[in-house]
Amino acid sequence: MIIAFLFIAILAQAQSPLIISERERARVVDELLEDRLRQVLPALMRREGFDMWVIISREYNEDPVIRTLLPATWFAARRTTMLIAFDPGPEKDLEYLAVSRYDVGKMFKRAWDPDANPDQWAQLGKIITDRNPKKIGINKAPHYGHADGLTANDYDNLVRVIPKNLHARITSAEKLAVAWLETRTDREMVIYQQICRIAHDIIREGFSDQVIQPGITTTDDVVWWYREKIRELKLDTWFQTSVSIQRNEPEAVTAKRPQPLVIMPGDLLHVDFGITYLRLNTDTQQHAYVLKPGETEPPAYLKDALKQGNRLQDILTSHFREGRTGNEILKATREQALAEGITPSIYTHPIGFHGHAAGTTIGMWDMQGGVPHTGDYPMHLNTAYSIELNCTVNVPEWKRDIRIQLEEDGFFDASGFRYIDGRQRELIGIPKADGVNRQ
Repeated sequence: MIIAFLFIAILAQAQSPLIISERERARVVDELLEDRLRQVLPALMRREGFDMWVIISREYNEDPVIRTLLPATWFAARRTTMLIAFDPGPEKDLEYLAVSRYDVGKMFKRAWDPDANPDQWAQLGKIITDRNPKKIGINKAPHYGHADGLTANDYDNLVRVIPKNLHARITSAEKLAVAWLETRTDREMVIYQQICRIAHDIIREGFSDQVIQPGITTTDDVVWWYREKIRELKLDTWFQTSVSIQRNEPEAVTAKRPQPLVIMPGDLLHVDFGITYLRLNTDTQQHAYVLKPGETEPPAYLKDALKQGNRLQDILTSHFREGRTGNEILKATREQALAEGITPSIYTHPIGFHGHAAGTTIGMWDMQGGVPHTGDYPMHLNTAYSIELNCTVNVPEWKRDIRIQLEEDGFFDASGFRYIDGRQRELIGIPKADGVNRQ
């Protein structure tokens, strides 16, 4: 019996996705960064019309973009970190410079000798002046916080150290910064599938009788189990997991029960969960059902409710088009969903280096008529999204409405849209039962 138990435990561990060591992660992160700087940034700078991008950040006050440009062994900017990407012209490689005492990673080469010129800012001004760029991008942005990392003090210093004739060439690099953050490479997408699979596997383990004992386990118990599991696997998260319950009673009655709620048979559970691994983030919402005695699968009416959520996902992603704005996609999706008798709420966002990432915003929970500015940003190829939404479904058996709240990470490229590691098509059964697991 003991041998059999050990065999099952070893088999389960062997079937779990590989999570590499910290040393290997650093190597992979640096390789991905080098690939992006060689293959992605040159095309984006030329697309957006910049021949120079200047990123300046001080230690403990990091620009959101600079974190994506630092080597894996740098956890923050050091003193004042200055990075420059300069495009010398067509058919030439970008020049990557660090106004620093040392190279910053493999690509950004040291371009300052403090012994020869102690003034770091003056050296920055000399580098810019010598190259005489036509359009200088800085991270000063009105709409995307991700691209607004240059402080007022650093901006003032930058203007001070370059000639006045170059001042008019300084402009917001908002679109360039967003493009850099949102664009995914082929290799990143191969790795992203594994990251999403790890997240899916953790969700399924938490929504199982290995973690949940109906009548004893509370929603908070499951929340903190997820938090500990993430730490146990040496992963990170970018938000606190939430676990909630919908059950066969008026919503007001559920709300008045002692919190956190004890999980009971017949409950429809919901989780909102994400991990951070290799600088990429996931964001997932799924449902589980706690089987009652004698039940072998969730009730048909809950299965049908989930199908409505899946249908809403399909409607949304069918409207993805290169160049179409988030507000246009939102409008078309809501009109079609309502015409099909679905009550939608759509709040889909980009995913990548940040959880709520830069790129095309498709609705917010309190902005179903459109989102100013970020909703007007057009969709580009090779970008990833958390397909986040819910639909309200009336369940006569419960004499109330329920909400099917789903979120799955997907990728959009020239071939269309696909989910990175599939999506929930069937409710997770607790305890596990054949035929009710994610496909």
